[in-house]
Amino acid sequence: MKILMIGDTYGEPGRKAVEIFVGRMKKSGEADFVVCNAENSAEGSGITEGIARELFQNGCDVLTCGDHVFDRKREIENYIQKEPRVLRPANFPKGAPGAGSCVVESRGTKIGVLHVAGQAFMRYHFASPFHTADEEIEKLKKAGASVILVDMHAEATSEKSAISWYLDGRVAAVVGTHTHVQTADERVSEKGTACITDLGMTGPYDSVIGAEKGPIIQRFLTQIHAKKEVAQNDVRFSGALITVDERTGRATAIERVHKKLTP
Repeated sequence: MKILMIGDTYGEPGRKAVEIFVGRMKKSGEADFVVCNAENSAEGSGITEGIARELFQNGCDVLTCGDHVFDRKREIENYIQKEPRVLRPANFPKGAPGAGSCVVESRGTKIGVLHVAGQAFMRYHFASPFHTADEEIEKLKKAGASVILVDMHAEATSEKSAISWYLDGRVAAVVGTHTHVQTADERVSEKGTACITDLGMTGPYDSVIGAEKGPIIQRFLTQIHAKKEVAQNDVRFSGALITVDERTGRATAIERVHKKLTP
């Protein structure tokens, strides 16, 4: 089974890249199941019900929404409680709307997807992603998941690497999101867990991690807040393609994906 995991999708340009490349890869058989990080899909910050529906319609099977999940709270709060495939980090404090994991059946295989956030340098006080992962993985297994995928949304490469080794042999893949910069450290462990510490950004690269350069540079120069705008040029599609043996739940290969959207 080929599983495509997509890095932080930024604004309308990122969504366009998802529409084109996911459709193409599913049609060709390159990807059977798709997990997309969509925390920046609504004008660079948060997600809405309409955008979630659009991403599902364009071939995504599960959406992970990171620490920006509630940036547009009024537009996602109700939907996230009735659509189990839209995930917020499982280690949000108790009482947060929605869930941090789900099980989706694809080609006769039950796939569990878990979303956790890191603690280092993050803006919220998340519970331990390590302890949360222990609990959630047991729930996914009890729900019948034979393949388990983890999106670890975090700033620190070390934290993402550490949790991949902590979960080694228990899940098919641990991928990192959040920094918008794809890393070149993909690997498959001897126990069959694929890892890459960041999938990168799906969106405009003629930018400062997705946003127009000018306002961001001014913010650094003056320390005064400036409204950011979604950049439009040099759009790329970034993520990883993971081959999983659905009989064993182990990964056998991982390949970085980085494609340029041509006009």
